Amino acid sequence: MTTYSAPTRDISFVLHDLLRIGDSDVPGYAELDRSMTGAVLEEAGKLASDLLHPLNAVGDEQGCKLENGVVRTPAGFPEAYAQLRDGGWLGLDCDPDYGGQGMPYLLGTAVGEMFVSANMAFNMYQGLTHGAYSAIHAHGSDSQKALWLPPMVEGRWTGTMNLTEPQCGTDLGLLRTRAEPRDDGSYRITGQKIFISAGDHDLAENIVHLVLARAPGGGEGTRGISLFIVPKILVKYDGGLGERNAVSVGKVEEKMGIHGNATCVMNYVGATGFLVGEPHKGLRAMFTMMNEARLAVGVQGLALAA
Repeated sequence: MTTYSAPTRDISFVLHDLLRIGDSDVPGYAELDRSMTGAVLEEAGKLASDLLHPLNAVGDEQGCKLENGVVRTPAGFPEAYAQLRDGGWLGLDCDPDYGGQGMPYLLGTAVGEMFVSANMAFNMYQGLTHGAYSAIHAHGSDSQKALWLPPMVEGRWTGTMNLTEPQCGTDLGLLRTRAEPRDDGSYRITGQKIFISAGDHDLAENIVHLVLARAPGGGEGTRGISLFIVPKILVKYDGGLGERNAVSVGKVEEKMGIHGNATCVMNYVGATGFLVGEPHKGLRAMFTMMNEARLAVGVQGLALAA
């Protein structure tokens, strides 16, 4: 059995001796003294080594299974996720107004590096959630942020990014998923998305899908694309969970090396969705999440090579 020793001293050296974050005028950085970062990194390192890494091989061997319409994650994943959730790790660098701890993104990235090194497939669940949180935080209305962000920051709900379709990967101008407006202000979302990381699982109460789709009047190409919140389970105005939305998993995809993360084909058959930001400017809003994902991929490369 392999072991993982978190490089907490190396990370501390980069933060304090190389980047000299204590001397920076970036908001929040001055508060990151060696004592504070040391305590956070030490505890995160223990979680990475003792909790997440032992599940890495388990996740690869067992993979995720689609059973009766629900994806089951490998043994130990739900319990590990609950431990991170209850410890407040999932909202480490999120806005305190929505339940986060408000620490700088830099420190959250340092913690994420260790979690990825220990178990990349597992860490992708909360990684996608953070990206969805950032997109809603930047582009959602005040009411949307109040409804959707607190449970995502807490970890009771997770998030996904739905771009790719069978006929389009990088060329989103070919996107076919449709959004038809309803009288109550919501939209009817119909289409299929593929290769959706963390598309379904048994780790959280609900999943908040961020879906790119075409609403009427937007024209062709990328300029006609809008962004929608499409929850797995519909949410009441008071934040309670309601009925199951018309969202289903077609199958779990095969991705070498990350069997522990559920990469799904997602089917939207008249699902209820809610517009994020302005109509026909969804790609700009989604780029908030996409750019964060690009940074995360860079961290993944570093983490797996470390």
